[in-house]
Amino acid sequence: MNFSNFDLNLLRVFNALMREGSTVKAADRLGLTQPAVSNALSRLRHALEDPLFVRQGQRLVATHYAQSLEAPLRAHLDALEVLLGGPPAFDPMASHDEFRLSGADFFSEMLMPTLAGDLNEKAPNVRVQLVDLVPDSYVDSIERYQVDFALLPKSDFPEWVAWQPLFWSDFIVIARQGHPRLQGHVAVLQDRSGDADRPGGGYPQLPLDLFCSIDQVLFSPEGRFQAMGDAALAEVGAERRVVMTLPSFAGVYRTVAVSDLIALVPRQLAEKVASGLGLSLFAAPMAVPPALIVSAWHRRYSASPAHRWLRGLIADLTAPLNAGLPALGPGVE
Repeated sequence: MNFSNFDLNLLRVFNALMREGSTVKAADRLGLTQPAVSNALSRLRHALEDPLFVRQGQRLVATHYAQSLEAPLRAHLDALEVLLGGPPAFDPMASHDEFRLSGADFFSEMLMPTLAGDLNEKAPNVRVQLVDLVPDSYVDSIERYQVDFALLPKSDFPEWVAWQPLFWSDFIVIARQGHPRLQGHVAVLQDRSGDADRPGGGYPQLPLDLFCSIDQVLFSPEGRFQAMGDAALAEVGAERRVVMTLPSFAGVYRTVAVSDLIALVPRQLAEKVASGLGLSLFAAPMAVPPALIVSAWHRRYSASPAHRWLRGLIADLTAPLNAGLPALGPGVE
């Protein structure tokens, strides 16, 4: 038999004939006509070079060769049905899955501690890695299976990348308490309720000329001296002086805490670390559009129950970061 030309659908007909012993009943079982089943049996006999069934009264009786095929073939068909029946249900408590995420160290502070608590309670054997996000190569990391998904600002993704919105990230200026250039400006942590439409969420706003005149440190994994803040300044015909770049947000806010440099950073992160580091918070003097932070992954994982479960958990844990900010729209799966 030439297996490359063999119609595997004939095996379903053979299985039905073995169960029913009748072309009429086999046809009913398969949702086919009786002539179609008879034609399939003829093709099977030709391909396997065996009668397979002989008539005995009103029944078809399997030959010795057909009987030898029945058990292993049924086992393979059952296994194939399970294999093609879709992904198995995901049980977090029983799972030993491992996930590799990429993202800035923003998520080390704002996601991973709460994720650790949830995983310990809901999926104690699941392991998660957070690795540094390198924006210029994140697509390669996703495509080559190096990460399950990336946490990053929304951009123009390739068509094979699916994504889910997590939260909007707005920006705020941080400086050390007692900064000599900022003594005349009161900066305190405030409740942002009702201030969602105001730049800086109710924090005192720095004058544009003062902001631009103070040396600044910039978060930039690639070591670039310009970012979103510079584009926003260009819109109002101004520019700032960035004297240092660092590859982590932790490096930025710790440098600001012990120097006279200031920085423009995500507000949610600044509010989390300000009191512990003695930082003052100020609204930027220019409008900086918020960045939409998303989780992005290869579409090959879109239907994976385990992958979908972790994506949903991360979306739930980061949802509070969007408080007071624009509503999230749909993603793309």
